[in-house]
Amino acid sequence: MNKEEKNIIIEELASNLQEYQYVYVTDSSKLTANSNNDLRKLLHKNGVKMQVIKNKFVHQALSRTDIEWGELKDTLVGTTALLFASNPKAPAIAIKEFRKKSDRPLLKGAYIDSGIFIGDDQLGILVDLKTKEELVGEIIGLLRSPAVNVISGLKSAGTTIAGLVKTLAEREN
Repeated sequence: MNKEEKNIIIEELASNLQEYQYVYVTDSSKLTANSNNDLRKLLHKNGVKMQVIKNKFVHQALSRTDIEWGELKDTLVGTTALLFASNPKAPAIAIKEFRKKSDRPLLKGAYIDSGIFIGDDQLGILVDLKTKEELVGEIIGLLRSPAVNVISGLKSAGTTIAGLVKTLAEREN
């Protein structure tokens, strides 16, 4: 691979790092070719893009962006596969599902909307992570609940008040 080809790969990687808010760093070494294909199919089904890449290229791509990976850079050793996603927990769910029949891929770390998660023990946390849409739904539900109670209370009291007003009006006539 010549310098120009390497530069194209690094530019494409830098573009992916800027495009996707959610990037997982994994170790998929020791997977057979068939297992690797199965993993790629599962990831694709979950909307996750996988790229096995040289750590040196990742470092160079990061230096071309304004993204700060902090400690996550230290995980760039050995075999590295990056998982790019538009959903913060899609890669974690896919990894967990795949690991029902395999001990790989291992989670080295994850970059979730500027948050850093390091280590395979973080997989459970990432699976349980709520998406923006789930959080907004919960907040709307919490805000809606008191309003519904007040409205239903007013409706039931309104019937009583209307009855009282009607009775009072009939008495005066």
